[in-house]
Amino acid sequence: MKIVSKIPNTITLMNLVSGCVAVIMAFKFNEMTGGLPAWAWAMIWIGAAAVFDFLDGLAARTLHAYSELGKELDSLSDLVSFGVAPAMLMYNFLTLYTSASWMAFLVLLIPAMGALRLARFNIDERQHTSFIGLPIPANAIFWVGAVAWGLANVESMEEQVMVWILYIALVAIPLLMVSNLRMFSLKIKSFGWTENWRRYILILGCAGLVIAFGVQGLAWTILLYIALAVICPQN
Repeated sequence: MKIVSKIPNTITLMNLVSGCVAVIMAFKFNEMTGGLPAWAWAMIWIGAAAVFDFLDGLAARTLHAYSELGKELDSLSDLVSFGVAPAMLMYNFLTLYTSASWMAFLVLLIPAMGALRLARFNIDERQHTSFIGLPIPANAIFWVGAVAWGLANVESMEEQVMVWILYIALVAIPLLMVSNLRMFSLKIKSFGWTENWRRYILILGCAGLVIAFGVQGLAWTILLYIALAVICPQN
């Protein structure tokens, strides 16, 4: 039984390790590894961290292995994988592909606001079925898409335009994590349209956007998520 109780925390640590590998890959950025540039591997490892983040919760529920240790460990892992890792990915993109090196330090808002968001979540009893503020995994998904968007447009878009778009995002997205905006959860307890129409729209929108735009469609998906929360707030 003791071994079973350690399974969720072991999966959580795999989330943390994945985030650490993503940070390493972010600083190699354009180096080719296994046939892919390191920035692509950073995105893949952030994605792996998201999978482990889902699985540790599933394992805890299935095995009835909840613990305060697991709760704190999950937040620490999420901060690295979904706060520090995407911030370092964006930092290296900005320093390598733009001349606005001063703006690169704005990426530090991502882990800073992410830490505050996670700390609030751990003590807020109102966030069992919905979220207050943008969840930190959604934040990471946005930045993976944003880096892909930047790489796709860096040669065709005027640098000043791209810099200002990213400047706005680097302020707005971290602040959304600590905002009072109520965001719906993606957990589906039943399949009825009335309870889940926002979720279905988001899932279908994500599929369409990724098919149309590739990885950069992930950033548009998170903007759709935010728009749905603003236009059609959670009750």
